[in-house]
Amino acid sequence: MAPRTGAPGRAGVAGAPEMSAVTAFAGMRRVVEVMFKAACPDCRAGFELGAGALRLAIGASSRTTFYSFTCPECGSAVRKPAGERIVELLTGGGVRTLRLHSTV
Repeated sequence: MAPRTGAPGRAGVAGAPEMSAVTAFAGMRRVVEVMFKAACPDCRAGFELGAGALRLAIGASSRTTFYSFTCPECGSAVRKPAGERIVELLTGGGVRTLRLHSTV
């Protein structure tokens, strides 16, 4: 079996041009922002936040790993623990991350 080359769907066609990333994404006009569902423990409002509204702090332990945001309804500063799965989802969705280092 010969290796596949060329554009998708044109494998093995003599003279088929290689598809570059520029060509593959030429039709894209915008990227849809990832939205995260969140809730405020103070006013109990539920809402969706974009990645820019969240911050993730990764510490040395589960006690020092958390995400935070400001409630768009009541303005409260909210801080919630972030387990491994939450860290994976937030980092994959483009949330800015701060790595906390121990001073010991």
